[in-house]
Amino acid sequence: MQRFLTNFYEDDAGAVTVDFVVLTAAMVALALLIMSIVGGAAEDQANWLKDTMLAQPVN
Repeated sequence: MQRFLTNFYEDDAGAVTVDFVVLTAAMVALALLIMSIVGGAAEDQANWLKDTMLAQPVN
């Protein structure tokens, strides 16, 4: 039993996967946070550009 616990404690093969999952989740959360902050302003600018372009006469 002592040998099993020692081997289990020293085995870190799955640690990289856990780190990858945690970092990926943090990146997704950060991207969602940034989009929630910037999204409204980007939509306003896109609507302003659309209105400006539609107001231009077509030759």
